Amino acid sequence: MSRIADLELLARTADLGSLTAAAKALDMSPAGASAAIKRLEAQWGVALFVRSTRSLRLSAEGERLMPHLRQALEALAQARAVATGSRRSTVLQGELQLALPSDLGRNLLQPHLEAFQQRHPKLALRLLLSDRNTDLMRAPVDIALRYGAPSDSAQVALPLVPDNRRLLVASPAYIARHGIPASPAELNQHEALRFMLGDELPKTWRLQIGGEWQDLPVTGRHSANDGEMVKRWALAGIGIAYKSKLDVSAELRSGQLVHLHSDWLGEPSPLYLVVPGRRQLTPAARALRDWLLPRLNGLDSAQA
Repeated sequence: MSRIADLELLARTADLGSLTAAAKALDMSPAGASAAIKRLEAQWGVALFVRSTRSLRLSAEGERLMPHLRQALEALAQARAVATGSRRSTVLQGELQLALPSDLGRNLLQPHLEAFQQRHPKLALRLLLSDRNTDLMRAPVDIALRYGAPSDSAQVALPLVPDNRRLLVASPAYIARHGIPASPAELNQHEALRFMLGDELPKTWRLQIGGEWQDLPVTGRHSANDGEMVKRWALAGIGIAYKSKLDVSAELRSGQLVHLHSDWLGEPSPLYLVVPGRRQLTPAARALRDWLLPRLNGLDSAQA
């Protein structure tokens, strides 16, 4: 049976991309951390990381295992909380300030947050919508819902949708006019609707094709730093978008958007509930996470 400390080290190493940094965060020696990873690889019979002199990244097997590992660790944390009595029923009150991605917040999360607020009438929610990652240490924010684990090891990240990925999507009208790229090289001949995180305009989209990751060049006249705008362009039949599956779940179900090439796997884009530190993991934060978890994972848009 795998040691819990080894599993926690594996998850932290995947988040930080560095075994040394993960060992430091968990107060372990580098040698002990290296031995723990080797122990897991021997027990499971797979190589969990691809190592080079300058980098460390999850292997394909490691990427497939990671969502299940995070769910197991979170279930264990909840069991510990119940055992210590920290999950006692209480009336939630006061105010929660939430930082949300714009597209996700406006469309998918809004009705779930409204229902949560009706369930807890003494709790006020203040929503801050932006596609920039809010600095939780400086901004007046209690919780952030964020794609990808935080790089700051002091922050606490609880997985909401660990297996979420990005998808290539387009409208039926666009497909009727321009077709679907038949090969990775043909993607560059289509209008790419590009999302800018900050001021950087992406020139490639990363996809796993035939088991190998490729950075595919993309071009187009449409780009925005707002995920909602990118989706609206896609719905209008202007081009192809590279969107989080969560962001386009409703449109995939309704047929307004079509997932192109289900065998071209987009980058992992796990959704986390993030708080600045363990002390900010309040009963209200836990209740919100417990409320959203089954609703977001119950989506039937698994057309990926």
